[in-house]
Amino acid sequence: MDGLVMAVGAAAVYTAVGLGLLLAGFYALDLIVPGKLATRVFRDAEPGAALVTAAGALGVGLITFTTIWRNADAGFGPALLWTVVFGLVGIVMQAVALVVLDLLTPGRLGDLVCTHLPSGAMHPAAWVTSAFQLAMAGVVVASVA
Repeated sequence: MDGLVMAVGAAAVYTAVGLGLLLAGFYALDLIVPGKLATRVFRDAEPGAALVTAAGALGVGLITFTTIWRNADAGFGPALLWTVVFGLVGIVMQAVALVVLDLLTPGRLGDLVCTHLPSGAMHPAAWVTSAFQLAMAGVVVASVA
């Protein structure tokens, strides 16, 4: 029974850390995308902003999952430390990738991501930005695995 209680406790802590990392990733992205990201996604229903936000969250989630999975045998403390460190590294690398992409973009990337084309479709920059988010997460995942 003690093992079950410890496992549930560890799961709760990992879940809290995962949620914290997801929120940190959201706020890091909010610094890059103009305007309040939560407003753009949840009130204004901007599909480009939603796609980029979803890709960022998926990336952070995959990094968190892989780090926990790969390091669980090291013991709770070390595995938790690895999770926090690599989660933060992933968030920073995703942000760096978007800043670099912004430097290569004519205009401001954050504005393009939230632009609607005359057809009503989201700007292709949202797809490219999302791919950059997931690609950087993949690099971090590979470094953990």
